[in-house]
Amino acid sequence: MSGYLRGRRLALEPERLVLDTNGVGYAVRIPLSTYFELDKLDPTAEIGLFIHTHVRADAIELFGFWTEAERTVFEHCLAVSGVGPRLAQVVLSGGSTTDLLNAIGGGNVAALTRIPGIGRKTAERMVLELREKAKTLLAEAGAEPPEAEPEAGREDEQEQAVSALVNLGYRASEAQRAVSRVLAEEPEMDFQELLRRSLRQLSRL
Repeated sequence: MSGYLRGRRLALEPERLVLDTNGVGYAVRIPLSTYFELDKLDPTAEIGLFIHTHVRADAIELFGFWTEAERTVFEHCLAVSGVGPRLAQVVLSGGSTTDLLNAIGGGNVAALTRIPGIGRKTAERMVLELREKAKTLLAEAGAEPPEAEPEAGREDEQEQAVSALVNLGYRASEAQRAVSRVLAEEPEMDFQELLRRSLRQLSRL
């Protein structure tokens, strides 16, 4: 499967590109960040894109990215339950890769839910599953570490943890019991650790 394609564009739209490579036209889906970079170039210029190939039962789709970092973030997003390639494409279209990683690394659920198609449940999963990866990618890029969301009071954190678990599909009563058990064992912990331990409690039920 192709990891990189080079050629000349035959057509360019905000969400897709047709790339002529040795006489073969490849239809490639692209995020807006890549579109803006391509739109700056002479239409006859040779261009190269990092490619992710998505195979379905009824079709093969190519997704192209201006940088390898964009493709890496896209593939991390695909690992989150409920995020398919089209939605991951929209996620990368919502702003710069750095802004996205800062939102995930900083636990900024509100910023993520402003992306079309991303509800609170999906945003919380992205933070829970990708937070450490986001911090690592930012560090590798030499970016400033993300600022965490302001800490809420303990009661607010408990309510947020219960709400997050309900959004993940658990019943409110069992979510409340799991959170209460975790806090009874160790009252002082941050929200992310509270959520992780509560999930472990629920997995034992």
